[in-house]
Amino acid sequence: MVESKTNLSWRVIDIVTAAVLSVATGLIFLFWNQVGFAGVEYLNAIIPGVGGLLYGIWYLGGVLGGLVIRKPGAALFVETLAAVVSMALGSQWGVETVYAGLAQGLGAELIFVIFAYRRYTLLVAILSGILAAAGGAILEFFLYNYAKEFVVQVTVIATSLVSGAILSGVLGWILVRSLAQTGALDRFAAGREVRERV
Repeated sequence: MVESKTNLSWRVIDIVTAAVLSVATGLIFLFWNQVGFAGVEYLNAIIPGVGGLLYGIWYLGGVLGGLVIRKPGAALFVETLAAVVSMALGSQWGVETVYAGLAQGLGAELIFVIFAYRRYTLLVAILSGILAAAGGAILEFFLYNYAKEFVVQVTVIATSLVSGAILSGVLGWILVRSLAQTGALDRFAAGREVRERV
């Protein structure tokens, strides 16, 4: 939806909510580090690179932060802090988890910048998930994938972009709308938009 009146200043409630979203997303990441990564390894054993289809959950924080908070830096903040939480609680990738959070958060944030923090449609959520995936794919190329066969590199990038669109963009959109319907987001434009239509 288009914001009729855009106030880009952060409020205390924005900071607190962004922190809560970050911790919740960090816990999701921690779970996905085990379950999702096992799925990634399984799919890669069948067709190298196809495991990227499960990467999208790791891009979720940026999309959620951007859709809920709707302020400059929210997507980057939530994705990065969620990665810090995941690392602090035992991510197997250590500090590289935070690098990933930064890269993915920057990608997710870029779409909200492009739309001047005024549009929060399903398409924007999907594009945010795709660019979060692109940020992650660039980092992953330099950390791990540069030595892999070209076909595998392309497969990882293509599948992670699809995953970013679906598991981050579409799922993030659904999660925000579901949260809004409970009344939990009534102090945010994201909550008011949904509740006004019910």
